[in-house]
Amino acid sequence: MKGCRGVDVARAEVHITGLAIDAVHDREWMVADRHGRFTTQRDYPRLALIETAIVDGCVTLAAPEFGTIQLPHALPAESSRDVIVWQSNVRGFDAGEDPARWISAFLGAELRMIRFDHSRQRMCNPAYAGDSGAHTMFADGYPLLVIGQASLDDLNVRLAAKGASPLPMNRFRPNVVIAGLDPYAEDHLDTVESDGVTLQLVKPCVRCQVTTTDQATGHVGLEPLPTLSTYRRDDRFEGVTFGMNAVVIKGAGRTLARDSAVKDDAHGHRDGACRGGRSVARPRCTRRRLHLQAVQPARAGRG
Repeated sequence: MKGCRGVDVARAEVHITGLAIDAVHDREWMVADRHGRFTTQRDYPRLALIETAIVDGCVTLAAPEFGTIQLPHALPAESSRDVIVWQSNVRGFDAGEDPARWISAFLGAELRMIRFDHSRQRMCNPAYAGDSGAHTMFADGYPLLVIGQASLDDLNVRLAAKGASPLPMNRFRPNVVIAGLDPYAEDHLDTVESDGVTLQLVKPCVRCQVTTTDQATGHVGLEPLPTLSTYRRDDRFEGVTFGMNAVVIKGAGRTLARDSAVKDDAHGHRDGACRGGRSVARPRCTRRRLHLQAVQPARAGRG
């Protein structure tokens, strides 16, 4: 469910549209307003308090003092309607009145729960995804978000120097976290490979106010955006970046597992990204043995 609390898993299925568990896809569901426009933690930080689980192939949601609700696995064709995610006009199945009442009561607004309708693909921006054919569901723009653990470690050192508390990785809602890279090395990688799956890192992820929301409490603070702005500003994207959006270019249908060995390849010579306040040239080619530290298919900094 887009915007709800993430799910940590040991293994996840890989599809062109991103990760999945028991055939339930990452951000296959979203909360929309009555006009069909998507909503996220940008609008309702309390979405972070909704726990998600997959039981017998169905999404189950739980919220404090509101109990649980199981979303229907199959929805009638006539429930499909036009919906909007950013500038994308796609279709989704309305889950009906009971889920709508539940989410509306919890968030205090008139809302609907929507499942993606695969009859209309939502293509990724070809300016970055190229001719990969990448498409996604209700993610902000790309199927996956990849972050190196060392990047968060470096940010937390900078926060500590200001007397601020360290932040957990869930502030950035990645799908894949990789251990063993240098800080921000993911900026300069073309691909990462693991267990027959190849991800192409195509665009820096511009960070928004969702990163300031405590994913355990729903409380909105200040950090990390002020600190990131001191050394991660990228004028090409008119914001601060942290992590890389990625698409699947090989291995759809296979599985990614935590602690799997990973190779990276820095071919491609993308323009240097902002690091430590300056442009950094990208290495021509590196290959390492890394570890896929976490696969988090319900998370993303993209909402």
